Amino acid sequence: MAKYGFTRVIYGFTSFRTANSLGDVDDMLILANHEPEYLELFVGGGLYRDAPMVQWAAANDGAASWRMLAERINRNELTPAEIAVIDLNNRFGIRAGYSIGFGDASSRSRGGMGLVGRPGLSQDDVDRIWAENERELMVKNRLVHLRISTMPFATARRALTNRQREVLEWVADGKTTADIAIIMGLTASTVEKHLRLAREALDVDTTAQAVMKASLQKQIFINAKLAR
Repeated sequence: MAKYGFTRVIYGFTSFRTANSLGDVDDMLILANHEPEYLELFVGGGLYRDAPMVQWAAANDGAASWRMLAERINRNELTPAEIAVIDLNNRFGIRAGYSIGFGDASSRSRGGMGLVGRPGLSQDDVDRIWAENERELMVKNRLVHLRISTMPFATARRALTNRQREVLEWVADGKTTADIAIIMGLTASTVEKHLRLAREALDVDTTAQAVMKASLQKQIFINAKLAR
């Protein structure tokens, strides 16, 4: 993006969105080349939840100019929390840019990209750049999103082991602990141990939640054995 004038980029993806939240930040994939100090406050401090353009990207597909922020400020529409985010952005020279929202077949999944114009560019400059390169910029960013969002990345505290993945796939296949023990040549207590460790790695309370979360994270593929 730098050759177009966007020198700082932040991308976020979640598979655990709810009606009122993007989910736990520990379950999100966030990629950025912003200053660590900024990311510590914006992401680590949870300010992203009140960022107006993050909210826009979470609710809309396509691209939007940050010009709408100035328009909302002029209409006194921003909340104190939103103003705090804008103040933070100004401190780090984040003043002009574009945001992109990526829809998904799953209502739980959502992706977004924030493109920040290089220092010295005004929003007028950024809008002109976008108008001249819109199709190319959208195609490239959508391709990046599609590539990243379909990769078998793991956002758990640690990735599942092969045994943990296998027992969860058999659970998803409808097998009981006794069934899985026979299939895998293990004792029932060893199967239970693998299930417990999988729940801990995924930070969930039940095995059903572990199956869903591992599937959404693409750590397991629940139809793998049914297709055989």
